[in-house]
Amino acid sequence: MMTQAFYSGVSGLKVYSDGINVVSDNLANVSTTGFRAYDAEYSTLFETTLSSASANLMMSNNVGVGVQVQATTMSEEQGTLMLTDKNTDLAIMGEGWFGVEANGEKFYTRNGDFLFDSQNSLVTNEGYHVLGTLGDNISEDNVLTKNLDSVAIADITQQEALHFPSTLTYPTEPTSKAKFTANLGVGDEGYETITMAASVIDPQSNRNNLKLTFTKSQQQTPPGSQWDVVAKVTSADGKIEYAQEDGVVTFDETGALSSSTLTVIDNNGAPVEIDLGSGYDGIISMDTPVFPGSSTADGTMGGTLEEYSINQNGEVIASFSNGKQSSVGRVSIFHFQNDQGLERIDATRFAQSVNSGDPLIYTNSDGENILGATIRNSQLESSNVDTSVALTNLIILQRAYDANSKSVTTADQMIQKALSMDA
Repeated sequence: MMTQAFYSGVSGLKVYSDGINVVSDNLANVSTTGFRAYDAEYSTLFETTLSSASANLMMSNNVGVGVQVQATTMSEEQGTLMLTDKNTDLAIMGEGWFGVEANGEKFYTRNGDFLFDSQNSLVTNEGYHVLGTLGDNISEDNVLTKNLDSVAIADITQQEALHFPSTLTYPTEPTSKAKFTANLGVGDEGYETITMAASVIDPQSNRNNLKLTFTKSQQQTPPGSQWDVVAKVTSADGKIEYAQEDGVVTFDETGALSSSTLTVIDNNGAPVEIDLGSGYDGIISMDTPVFPGSSTADGTMGGTLEEYSINQNGEVIASFSNGKQSSVGRVSIFHFQNDQGLERIDATRFAQSVNSGDPLIYTNSDGENILGATIRNSQLESSNVDTSVALTNLIILQRAYDANSKSVTTADQMIQKALSMDA
């Protein structure tokens, strides 16, 4: 029994030393972004059965032979979110992990302290590449092929490092349609000539001027009225004239537009539809106060890349000098059947294992890939260590360690005394 007490105390020293190490590691990482706390779980070792025989019966007693660390389990509690001044800082609300890669090895982390490096790759502070889905809207010569509000999340086998070109061009979209709205009046109060204009973009990304001049026709055919209109496309400074078209617009007796022969004009190589409306939607001629014409036109001037940023949906956004933006990639969130089975590599990085299973991308009821959690930009998830609980556990473990230390000392003294008595 003295030997049993000795070995039970020794096992207690080892176990509680391991427990103190676990709690100490938690406390050491209380300020580590994305850190997951661990708890030690204990179990008794196999029991020894002691038997004593008498004449008529067998009496048995079970005596434990110590304690062991059964497992160290990861706490999956949500850490507190901290605001930052970087839109590339990301935090996950809910379950899941960011994927990162280095030298062909993939790891998983809750630490979203990311940045764009000198090559415009999204990386961690240690240089690990962040995994996600690239948009299919950048050509080989670094021209944006289409404007995307969102990039669809790819399947798990298609997740890749998020790398973007240092130079990216937003292509010119020439104006295809210009719409005008105005009341020309009836032309009897000195408003026989009315002008209005619209800015139009040509294929060379020049902003030109489309000017319409309305003059009430000298020959009128009632009912209603007729106006001559001249359309001109010139350079913004007016020094170059690219095209001129003449036409006639006709209004009915109520002033609503009934017809127009002016339909299209060339804008330095691109046709522009001139939309004067119909009925009361557009150009009218009514005996009410004349209001200056207004116009709207589509088309976009070309632009060059200004920066990459990340929004609250994990979308990587390219911003251009022409004021346009487009999503070009998306950070993904990876899931596992058993997060507890992940192999811990360091304070914040984990690797998949046989126990965790392969990484997964969640899907919705329509079979579409989804994040499965919420991403918050300009925020980081702090460590989920509860300092007060950790300190309390540390005190308990230290006292248990001291108690086992005393049991070892007492067992040793008893053994020494037994040996001296035998002598």
